[in-house]
Amino acid sequence: MLAVGLWGLDRGGMWRDEAVTFQVARRTVPQIWRLLHGVDAVHGLYYLVMHAVLAVRPGEVVLRLPSVCAAAAAAGLVAALGVRLARPRVGLWAGLLYAVTPLAGHYAQEGRSYALVAAGAAGATLLLVRALDGGTGRMWWAPGGGTGRTRWAPRVGVGRVRWAPGGGSGRMWWAYGGVVAATCLLHELAVLVLCAHAITLALLRAPGAVWRRWTRAAGAAVAVLLPLALQSRRQSRQVGWLPVPDWESAERLLRGFTAGPEGAVFWGCVTLMAVGLLAGRSTAVTAPVMLAPPAVLMLFSQVMPLYHERYVLYALAGAPLLIAAGADLVVRRLAVLTGRSSRSRTVTAAGVLAVALVFVQLLPLHRYYRTLAHRPDNLAAVSALAAGEVRPGDPVLFLPALGRRAALTYPDGFRGVRDLALKAPGARSGTLYGREVGPRELQRRLARVDRLWVFAQRYALRSRWFPVDPTERLKLVAVEERFTPRWERERSGVTLRLYVRRPAADAGGFPPSGGPPGPDGPPAPDG
Repeated sequence: MLAVGLWGLDRGGMWRDEAVTFQVARRTVPQIWRLLHGVDAVHGLYYLVMHAVLAVRPGEVVLRLPSVCAAAAAAGLVAALGVRLARPRVGLWAGLLYAVTPLAGHYAQEGRSYALVAAGAAGATLLLVRALDGGTGRMWWAPGGGTGRTRWAPRVGVGRVRWAPGGGSGRMWWAYGGVVAATCLLHELAVLVLCAHAITLALLRAPGAVWRRWTRAAGAAVAVLLPLALQSRRQSRQVGWLPVPDWESAERLLRGFTAGPEGAVFWGCVTLMAVGLLAGRSTAVTAPVMLAPPAVLMLFSQVMPLYHERYVLYALAGAPLLIAAGADLVVRRLAVLTGRSSRSRTVTAAGVLAVALVFVQLLPLHRYYRTLAHRPDNLAAVSALAAGEVRPGDPVLFLPALGRRAALTYPDGFRGVRDLALKAPGARSGTLYGREVGPRELQRRLARVDRLWVFAQRYALRSRWFPVDPTERLKLVAVEERFTPRWERERSGVTLRLYVRRPAADAGGFPPSGGPPGPDGPPAPDG
């Protein structure tokens, strides 16, 4: 997983969400704290972590390194779960499957918190299993009855589960609660992992002592999370763009959770996953982890849309465990039919080879995920466009204000320009993109320029878009009324358009071809 994460890590550009991490994490701690009172409280702990990371050396690779390391840790934790719930080869296969899954590789290279959350949720699940074991040995399963060797393991008799008293050490339970709390502070929707763990206890028919210890640990984690949840609830407009999930969303998530989005690899993984549901007691841990958080979030999102695949990335851990358990069950059944041993190293090596072949099959998708085209935008390209066309001292407008993120992330391309609408920078104003002047002041500033560059998001130039903010409305209306467009170019979803003041008797228009005009003459040649 570490190798997959490091492969192609330097893409040569950040996209909008990474850019927010980059510019916020480089602020002072008081400035970050002030920002969180108005926006992005849900990412507050992550920004503080990244503040310490980027203090070492700010850059794109360093920005993504914590996610790479977290993804590697998550793969290791998935492997450890497989070993504890089943046997070493199941852990090996599951960890490798996690590593070659394109979705895991994608978020391993994102400068956001989701890979860290996935590692935290996997760690919490492993601690839950260890707490049920009493901290030693392995959880034991024998559908036909028998006796277990571990101290606190649930023992299965005929038709019911029998538990040894105590339900695990208190220290292990509090470690579990601490990891859950830290994970939820990295992203509050990680709290849904508690739903999965509650289902696990219900499926194992845990006794009252276990439920009480789990409730205390989970309750402490929720109590820690509550202030953040209340604050982020007041900032819910930030996720107002999320659609209501449908069956297509569920299918897309299933394809993302398998090691292949289509074809034989996908159907093979789905088949083994279905077989893995019959693999015994381990299903009580792995299936809820995979199914419960996405299902709960999708159902809740029918009322208040909050669903996105990245918010439940941590549920991915259950999929390779189910697939590996299914493959192991198939091997053991075949061994029974053929009268051969299923414990040979050849079987383990064959499973590793199968995962390697899956990775080779998925190489084109992995390569695509490492290109700039896979992300919605490339702010480095926007900055390069500005550097090639806009001159120091030229007046600039960003439509809307969030378009300023390219200038904040890659300031070299905007060095020396005059930001007409800016009143106070983001760090000083406690905002992401800065506080802008009011409409009257912007009118006065526009009256003093005859030539203006506008960096507009693609949707801002559509006739259906009409902003609520009065300053944004003035940008949209006054520029079109008082200026005429002379030249434009688009790069990575951003349109750079040059306007010149409209003569009283001239309707203006675009030149038929060519580059931006000089200050006093006709359009200059391209390049």
